[in-house]
Amino acid sequence: MGGLTHLIVFVSMFVSITLISEAQYRLPIMIYEPSKQYYTSISLRSPNMYSVTFLLDLGTNLTWLDCRELESLSSLRFITCQSSTCKSIPGSGCDRKSCLYLQPNPLGKRVTGRVVQGAATFSTKDGGRQLVSLPRFTFSCANQLLPLPVSGVLSLSPAGEFSFWRQVTTAFNVAPKFALCLPSSIFGIGHFYVGGVNSYNIPPFNASNPLPMTLTPLKNIDSGKYIISPTSIYVAGIPLSLKPSLLDGGAKISTVVPYTLLQTDIYNALASAFTRKATKMGMSKVPGTAPFKTCFDEGGSGRNIEEFMNVPVIEIGLPGRAGEVKWRFHGANTVVRVSETVICLAFVDGGKKPIEPMVIGTHQFQDYMIEFDLSTSRMAISDSLLSHKTSCFNTI
Repeated sequence: MGGLTHLIVFVSMFVSITLISEAQYRLPIMIYEPSKQYYTSISLRSPNMYSVTFLLDLGTNLTWLDCRELESLSSLRFITCQSSTCKSIPGSGCDRKSCLYLQPNPLGKRVTGRVVQGAATFSTKDGGRQLVSLPRFTFSCANQLLPLPVSGVLSLSPAGEFSFWRQVTTAFNVAPKFALCLPSSIFGIGHFYVGGVNSYNIPPFNASNPLPMTLTPLKNIDSGKYIISPTSIYVAGIPLSLKPSLLDGGAKISTVVPYTLLQTDIYNALASAFTRKATKMGMSKVPGTAPFKTCFDEGGSGRNIEEFMNVPVIEIGLPGRAGEVKWRFHGANTVVRVSETVICLAFVDGGKKPIEPMVIGTHQFQDYMIEFDLSTSRMAISDSLLSHKTSCFNTI
């Protein structure tokens, strides 16, 4: 029995080590400037390797693609209704023998497609740059035209077995987490990391000089959303006077909403506090420019929003390991330039009764490293990379 016990312990240790492999898989992230949304590129066999662009969506449960983009469907395996794969996809349905999936489309009406499997290829820097293949990538093959340059939507939801990051981490036995570093410019390429490492190579940061990260819990990930729990909001270090119940619904993180949406009462409190501080700094309020309601003329002072002290700092208080921690938004993430001299508060009034009181959009976390660790149900937020004289597209 002693030998059997030792064998069980050894096998358990081996499995544990395998599951926390520090292999890292890295895909590019590009910004589509007209919509302020982000996409990546994956190669599918069709029957030759064919590069396809996918919109990144934290809220989609199953990746889908307009399969008319492919050269041929001959290399795809169509999933049947009676298969274990189809039965394990929540919300799946049937059309004769084919497994179907209906899901929301962040760019328009809901999409129905046949569930298929095919080989997906992308790059990794584990042991040097090389291509790796996911031989049984499960996705939905729909007939739905999307605006260029996007051909489909990449699922990054925390729910279920078939989001892209989950399929990769399961197939390669790596830690169930991923990270996004969104570039702020069309001239740079950001990065989408899948798998477990303790550091990211963003000069000057590396394994011996790790990027500072702040941890906060993720709330109710079974909902299929990434939600954090704001405890307060600050402008220039001063907390807003808000009814605590306004923040009870939490804040959803979104990669398809370009600017943070706030419930009307939260927005009004933020805009008022920001305006008071901005006018004291010498800015003049001017009429809004849709979708922004709070705008300012910088005058002749030659301010530059990339310089962090030129506009009031906005902070979101969040629960941390030892009390409240803060997610700080500086100039480049706080305002947006709409003309040579006019800047606007880059937060949008989301209405009186939204589903979530806050939806944090991509403008607010450009040039931050945001990591979602599903093994611990926590999100890690870096300092603004711009504050360290680097950015999301300054990676190696």
